[in-house]
Order: sequence, then structure tokens, then C-alpha cells
Amino acid sequence: MPVPVANVETVPAASSGPPLVHARRLTKRFGDFTAVDGIDVDVARGEAFGFLGPNGAGKSSTMRMIGCVSPPTEGTLRILGLDPRTDGPAIRARLGVVPQQDTLDTELSVRENLLIYGRYFGMSRAAVRAKAEELLDFVQLSDRAKDKVEPLSGGMKRRLTIARSLVNDPEMLLLDEPTTGLDPQARHSLWDRLFRLKQRGVTLVLTTHYMDEAEQLCDRLVVMDKGRFAAEGSPRELIATYSTREVLELRFGPDADNNVYADKVHGLVNRVEVLPDRLLLYTDDGDGTAAAVYDRGLRPASTLVRRSTLEDVFLRLTGRTLVD
Repeated sequence: MPVPVANVETVPAASSGPPLVHARRLTKRFGDFTAVDGIDVDVARGEAFGFLGPNGAGKSSTMRMIGCVSPPTEGTLRILGLDPRTDGPAIRARLGVVPQQDTLDTELSVRENLLIYGRYFGMSRAAVRAKAEELLDFVQLSDRAKDKVEPLSGGMKRRLTIARSLVNDPEMLLLDEPTTGLDPQARHSLWDRLFRLKQRGVTLVLTTHYMDEAEQLCDRLVVMDKGRFAAEGSPRELIATYSTREVLELRFGPDADNNVYADKVHGLVNRVEVLPDRLLLYTDDGDGTAAAVYDRGLRPASTLVRRSTLEDVFLRLTGRTLVD
């Protein structure tokens, strides 16, 4: 479902200047476990860049290094042109961070959470009050400004966390799994706020395991698995490179042996994925392929023709789905 602001003015193009994030052979180990395995990445000013992958892929470890709260084990990392090993405080003062879990003070009001956070950056009381009102309006929480945080919905708390991350006018916003646990309506509301930030030229770096989120928000992304990059490009480029225009999903019932049915559709398409509950047939003509399946005498319990998504890309590259 598209974000409902797609018809607004054009998003500013990413800058051709020095990258805000520059990493080469970036590695993070925890004992004998390698969480991030020698990755190279550049993020341009004004870009919305995403790390797409399942839990455990190394996304959050990468974000913690970019956010200067976890030192790299090996490799080169520069954030805003500075070295996190020696310039961590200076970098963090120029970043906004939205962690996986909200860390709001639930005993304070919505407005007080912003006022106190702004004071951490040395803002005057007058400046932080004005900024708080501006941000409450931006995240559509002005009418809840005096309310305590605890009874707010998950979506409201997430929007408040984003507002808090913007108090210091950051040059780059880091979002780690920004919509995990939210219902569809709250997710789309949050996407709308992030889309508007993107319009303003704010650089976004986000992690997600939701392919629709990556497609909606990211100019460019990497598909990450087991600490490494499996592919990189825009959502459209990745789908065009690693998948087909459409996918035909066939379900044959709860007790069906899908491997048997995969043999029966052999030759209809170049690629078939066998999942526990369905077959995926990759094709540029879903309706035509469905007709060919019926011509072979097969009668699936249900058929669905859909467009390819980034999850199909991930399945092609890794042999498993994003939610494994």
C-alpha cells in the first residue's frame, strides 16, 4: 500500500559530496562470533539507505557501529568525516537515533520528554520549548502534549521517539527496525512522517526485515545475511536483477507434498521455489502460467498472482525467507 504523500514535491537528490558514512572491510566480532564480516558501504548526504535482512543478519551491529556506541573490531569507518574511535561524542551530537526499543520516560509527559532531551544538547529553555512544539506538530502529537507517555499507543510512542531524535536537528537519522510490533495503520502513519523527513533532505539510515518498508522508504539498500552483503541497489534494480516481474503462488492443501507438485510444473518457468505451505513460480506472465498449470491437470486449492518483492530477492540470494 503506497504512502499517502507520494504526489508531493520531489525528494531532494542525494548529494555528490563526501559520504556521511564510509566503511571499508568493516568487521564486528563478539568472541568467536562474527556479526559483521568485512562490509564496504557509503551513504550519501540526503539519501535514504537501508539494511534489509532477517534477525541475526548483522544489521543492528552495523547500526551500533555507525551510531558510535560499539567500536569496530577491524576495518575503516568514518561518520560525517570523523573517526568514531576518537570523535565519538562529536559525531553523536550530530546524529539522531531511533533504537529498536523505545526508551522514553513513561512517568513524564509527552512534551517533557522532548524538553529534557533537548537540554542534554545544551539548548536554551526557550529554544527547546520552540523546538518541542514544532516537533509535536510534525509527529501529530500536539493534542497529547500534556499526557503521560505510559498510556499512549505503540504508534504514538514510536512517533514521539522519532520527534525526540530530531531535537538536535541531526544531519543523519539512524532508525533500527522502526516499525517492529506496530499494527498496519501505525506503520503507515510512521512511514508518512519518515517520508516527509526524506523530503526535507534528512539522511535516513534504517534497518528492517519488512520488504514493503524497504521498498517504500529506501532510495538504495543492501540485502544482508550472516554478516555480509548479498546484493546492493535500489529496490527496483534488485527486483529486476534477481527476480521476475510476477510470481504465481500455488497452494495444494495442508497435507500436500509440494516437492511432488514442483516436479509436475517442471519446465513451465525457469525458477520454482518450494516452501512448506506453497510453491512459488517466477514468471513474467502470472495469468498465463496459471492457465498452463491447469492445462497440466493440476488443481491447486488456491492461486495468487502478485508482483515480485524484495522478499523474493532475498529468497533467491539466500534460499530462505526474511522471516525465517
